[in-house]
Amino acid sequence: MPAAYHVIFGSYGFWLPNDPRGTWSEFVGSWELYRQGPPSPCSSRIELNDDVKHKLHQLKTSLKFPPVRFSGLQAKSIGTGFGTAAKTSNINILRCSILPEHVHMVIAHHRIKIRYIVGLLKGEATKQLLCDKLHPLSGQLDSLGNIPTPWSSKCWVVYLDSDEDILSAIRYVDANPIKEGMPRQLWRFECPYHLRDFS
Repeated sequence: MPAAYHVIFGSYGFWLPNDPRGTWSEFVGSWELYRQGPPSPCSSRIELNDDVKHKLHQLKTSLKFPPVRFSGLQAKSIGTGFGTAAKTSNINILRCSILPEHVHMVIAHHRIKIRYIVGLLKGEATKQLLCDKLHPLSGQLDSLGNIPTPWSSKCWVVYLDSDEDILSAIRYVDANPIKEGMPRQLWRFECPYHLRDFS
């Protein structure tokens, strides 16, 4: 049983299944996207350069809705939603960074499955964006006449089994905003991590 999880989930349009930088996807569900190319396996992952940026721009013009980039104000609203989810469901979030196109979190083990927890977090964040009138796709409607989700459908999960793994993930999450030229983030809902005895 893992002691904690490092989860990463993106905004809508963040990392597409046929992203030329490489993905873990084996399927492209949208015909418009598939016309731009099949899935790109991780083994072919390449760095971002002008050609890749051009390809990414082409891919993102094939999306049903504009790709989502959260502003600072939207990030604060998302953080409020995450705090609500953490309090309501007793989720111990050890660290969180909300970036313009994706979120990094370290979450302590919980009786609820981690992918369900991510769904709760996304749901409360979306509710808060709507409540604050900050939803980035508020002018759009999906096929059912609803405002589409601002989130990508999946998440990445890394299972953390030791103090060393957990502390390393916390440091990584702390550093992410700094890498993007932003200050380190501190959220009221974050819980301190206490070293555990894994012996």
